Amino acid sequence: MKTDDLIAILSTNTGAVDRKLVIRTVWIAVVAGILVAVGSALVGLGLRTDLSADRALIFLITKLAFAMVIVGVAAIYLTKLTRPGGELSLGAAPSSHWDAMIAGDAWLECLLSIPIIAIAPFTITIWVVRQAAPTDLVRAGAFAGLIAGGISAMAYAHHCMDDSLLFVAVWYGGTIVLCTLPAQHWDRGYCVGKGPCRAASRRREPVTA
Repeated sequence: MKTDDLIAILSTNTGAVDRKLVIRTVWIAVVAGILVAVGSALVGLGLRTDLSADRALIFLITKLAFAMVIVGVAAIYLTKLTRPGGELSLGAAPSSHWDAMIAGDAWLECLLSIPIIAIAPFTITIWVVRQAAPTDLVRAGAFAGLIAGGISAMAYAHHCMDDSLLFVAVWYGGTIVLCTLPAQHWDRGYCVGKGPCRAASRRREPVTA
């Protein structure tokens, strides 16, 4: 069976997918991804050493909240996209100060660590997506990548000691986007063992009886 035919069949049977089961499974995948990512970050990078200071704890909570909001919103949309037929319509400081706030001391580590840590939660999340047989593959992949990037940022925050809000916005936000963009193309390998996907298979309109 060709991939086009498989997706068309799935699109005609949208009622066969248990909505509550999909939602529950996605959130289980998110929690599992968080546990794996945080564990990997703590083991591989270690916990930041200044958490005894109130300021450090406040900024850690801020960074965690930033990442959790992204993960939560992305997970809500992914539960919709995962089901067959699911779709969405979607300066006054000196330059040296700005450079320090944006670049910080850990930008390269952040740039490398967040995408690497995101591999495990993305693998878990995309496995769940595959089981639910989505028809809007590009957006489903993008939101899975967004969740993985957000989870990874949460994990990395336990290690990162750079608390500049600009640093968090630029490098945490940027690396989360970096996790999201390539994840859109996961569908090129999504054929349930039936061969390579073609571009035409990346989105199918649900067929109504």
